[in-house]
Amino acid sequence: MSATRLSTALALSLLLATGAAVASDAVDIDKVNGSITAESGKVYGDLETVNGSIRLEDGAHARDAETVNGSIKGGDDIEADDMSTVNGGIRLGERARISGGLETVNGGIFVGRGGNVAKGIGTVNGAIGVVATEVGGSIETVSGDITVGIDSHVRGGIKVNKPTSNWMPIRFGSNRKPRIVVGPGAVVDGDLVFEREVTLYVHSSARIGKVTGATPVAFDTPRAPRD
Repeated sequence: MSATRLSTALALSLLLATGAAVASDAVDIDKVNGSITAESGKVYGDLETVNGSIRLEDGAHARDAETVNGSIKGGDDIEADDMSTVNGGIRLGERARISGGLETVNGGIFVGRGGNVAKGIGTVNGAIGVVATEVGGSIETVSGDITVGIDSHVRGGIKVNKPTSNWMPIRFGSNRKPRIVVGPGAVVDGDLVFEREVTLYVHSSARIGKVTGATPVAFDTPRAPRD
């Protein structure tokens, strides 16, 4: 083996070994009662609690972040796999990198400017909003509003599911129609499917797929009309 090839092989071996060390050193945090904070710039394993919130400070990295009763908040430039909560919202700052998906039952989800969610975003009761964000999967809800904000790109479509007995004993909110907004410069590649009555606003500069179950209302102002 030449000196150049040997040097390259050694460098690669050291890189892989370093990566393995980082992965093995990533600490899991598991609680029943109490909140969890992932400190800025540090790398963690799974973050799990039952009764408590989870916070990722700016630049923190984690695998899954899961809670039952509590919110999940992320600062700017955070990275994680999947995030989920039952009773609580998920709110992420700018440039979040989520290699999986975001999911809540009773709570809203918001992803700030420059975010990337590789899979889908879903709620049962709770609003969903993304700004200048790439979503690799779909956005789904039952009773919540959805705002695909300025310059966002949703590759998997939008779906508002009809409430069924399968969701029980989940309690739904009022019978008001969900408000769906596709904002300026936004793109929704997949179908928009509505199994219940909604109000759908689509900006004149946006691009969307096939719509089933609703009639789009066009607008050309920075914000959609009020209902």
